[in-house]
Amino acid sequence: MTRRYIWLGGLTFCMAMLSMVGLGVGENPVLIGALTDSWGPTPAIVGLRDGLIELGYRENEHFFLGVRFTQGDTHALPKAARELVGQGVNVLFTSEPGAAVAAQKATQQIPIVFTDIGDPVGLGLVQSYARPSGNVTGVTTLGFEIAPKRLELFQQIVPGLKRVLFPYNPAHPYTAMEVKVLRDAAKQLGIDLIEQPLLNQDEAQAVMAKVRKGDVDGIMSPRPLSLNIPGFILETTTRQKIPAMFDTSFWTDRGGLASYAANFHESGRMAARLADKIIKGENPANIPVEVNHKIEFVINLKTAKALGLTIDPIVLYQADRIIR
Repeated sequence: MTRRYIWLGGLTFCMAMLSMVGLGVGENPVLIGALTDSWGPTPAIVGLRDGLIELGYRENEHFFLGVRFTQGDTHALPKAARELVGQGVNVLFTSEPGAAVAAQKATQQIPIVFTDIGDPVGLGLVQSYARPSGNVTGVTTLGFEIAPKRLELFQQIVPGLKRVLFPYNPAHPYTAMEVKVLRDAAKQLGIDLIEQPLLNQDEAQAVMAKVRKGDVDGIMSPRPLSLNIPGFILETTTRQKIPAMFDTSFWTDRGGLASYAANFHESGRMAARLADKIIKGENPANIPVEVNHKIEFVINLKTAKALGLTIDPIVLYQADRIIR
């Protein structure tokens, strides 16, 4: 996709600016601007829409949901956030940490609801889970807490897993802590974690294109989508037949070997409840941050067969979903 702005309902921002809270569903449709560094609507954004509909809202009548995406370019997020603010959105919804940080810097007035963030306090988005303060609240996931388990499951799926490549963007606000957590987990598991910092998308593509089967036993994908690193990992692992573990089932559904992460669609559905409170007049500063405890372990058996892997039935039994 080359366009970086779409409406899920196919409309554009051509409405007059509405008041930000207490909008009165029905008379004044709510404008929700979603910001992400993905290539389009993420599972969390789709979950937000689905959650609002489940609460009784009708899309394109009670609310309009527009998505501004930057195609892996985290540097473009601040400008995109300012554009959404300038277009008069009533609520900002962010998917991924970089988007949340950009939204917070763009406005201290418009309510912001975030998802897919492992440490919102550490990022400075909220003061505490119980009382966020400011104009920000949202749904956090067990990102850092489950990273060691993700690496452990990868080791269980791939017998003899020793050398694991971890390519990442060191400029991303999430990955500095992610790489530390994985580094400590690798030591405990006896895995040699090969850290590969990448500074731009061209470098990410070039480095991943050079990876060959035999160089490493597997590749761990970072959570953030910045620089399209997960996409390049999927291309490389498919072409070179290298096992890869991802941080979202989105990639497993598209040919990745496995994923272990929060169910991000559920995060969006949970965020819809918070957005509903804001729409009805509550201050986001007083709406506690919620935690999505729904973790999903997905294995793609088609990919395992293509890789020549026979997965232990005990490991398969742990999976929440198996792609056959």
